[in-house]
Formats: sequence, C-alpha cells, structure tokens
Amino acid sequence: MKLYICSMDLIYTLEQTDYIAAQLVKQYASKSVWVFQAPMGAGKTTLIAAIGKALGIPQAMSSPTFSIMNEYEVQGKLIYHMDWYRLESEAEARQAGVEAAMEEADLSLVEWPEKAPNLVPEEALVLNIEILDPNHRRIFVSSLK
Repeated sequence: MKLYICSMDLIYTLEQTDYIAAQLVKQYASKSVWVFQAPMGAGKTTLIAAIGKALGIPQAMSSPTFSIMNEYEVQGKLIYHMDWYRLESEAEARQAGVEAAMEEADLSLVEWPEKAPNLVPEEALVLNIEILDPNHRRIFVSSLK
C-alpha cells in the first residue's frame, strides 16, 4: 500500500502558472523526480515549461511526446522532461532509457507516470493537477514517502 502525504494544495489561474512554478521550485528543489498526474489538457507541459523557466533553462521547453524525453542543462545540472504517454509497457519504458535517465539526472520531470508506475521512485514528488474550469486549476502536491 502506498501512503500519500499531501504537502501543498492550491487553486490557480492559468495566468499564475509562472508564479506557481517558481513556488514549486523554491519549495521542492531537493526532490530529484517530479511526476505529474493530470488528465489530457490540464496543463502539465505548460507547468513544466514554467518550472524550466524558473530553473533558468533559457530555451523554451516543448513536449517530448514523440521523443519520450528531452534533455536540458542549466548551471551544470542535467534535467530531463519525460512524457510517457506513448509508452505501452514498463519494458518499453526501460528500453527507451527512462530508468537510467532518472538515475543520471539531477531532476526528472515526468508526464503520464501511470504508464510505468513501477519505475517511479518511492521518493518522487507527485503533482496532481485537476481542471476546475477553462481558466482554473487545482494542484495538490504529495509524495509517496
């Protein structure tokens, strides 16, 4: 049984995404794996791009839906943005190198972790995003451990 401990619960507008991202970076910088659970269209990639901006990544971050993962480096730190949506199994995820990438990275930001849940480390930060209406989102942050 997995125990979730909720440590942040916020409602925000899409215009506040950059602010929310900066707060997340400030509060959870010590976590090396962040997983984003949300329905399609909730703004996972938008929030991750804002997190990248808050971390100082100079280029725009785009969705790695087809490449599975995009690599960034900022201030000597290796960051992976992963999108597991197209993965069919954990075996395929391993073959794509996501497990090794998470071990090597200083920070991994993972969309659609439910596609390979056994590859998500127990100490991962879990960010759940809900769509409240076209302009409002609820995010609650927890960890598996």
